[in-house]
Amino acid sequence: MTTAGVILAGGRGQRMGGKDKGTVVYNGLPLVQHVINRLTPQLDQIVISANRNIDFYKTYNYPVLADDMGDYWGPLAGIATAMNFCKCDLLLTVPCDTPRLPEDLLQRLSGVMLQQKVDVVMAQDSNRLHPVIALINCSLYEDLLAYLQRGERMVMKWMQSQKWAAADFSDQTDYFTNINSQDNIN
Repeated sequence: MTTAGVILAGGRGQRMGGKDKGTVVYNGLPLVQHVINRLTPQLDQIVISANRNIDFYKTYNYPVLADDMGDYWGPLAGIATAMNFCKCDLLLTVPCDTPRLPEDLLQRLSGVMLQQKVDVVMAQDSNRLHPVIALINCSLYEDLLAYLQRGERMVMKWMQSQKWAAADFSDQTDYFTNINSQDNIN
């Protein structure tokens, strides 16, 4: 099965004072660079979902995709756009503001997918599920489009409406810390 990854950097950054989170410098590098560094050894194909600062993201030499639909409809719009563009069997989704993603993220998510024969696997640490850190079967593309066209936007609701499972990352809880406010940078 072919697997691609999408870095979700298409939001408005409201909790970051309107800054594009992927461009925010953290430990000397833009947040998106941290995520790319974590994903590159795990995937052959990576795309970046972004609705602004397109030229900045293009400097990483990965396809940069603006949402095919809506005006900031949220992560699911970016996921649908990436599914349509990548033409892959599986899509690994991650946010741009999680710089310490596990180095075995894809391996563990796909292991659960194969073992439990599900279409969606979300990462779960000891505290909670992370619906945008997930592996999704791209056969769900039409279902996702229909969900969005009905006006639905809730990621967890759509994910849990599918045949899904959680991958246990309770041994790596701090790997899922996201940098989503200026307080996390300083």
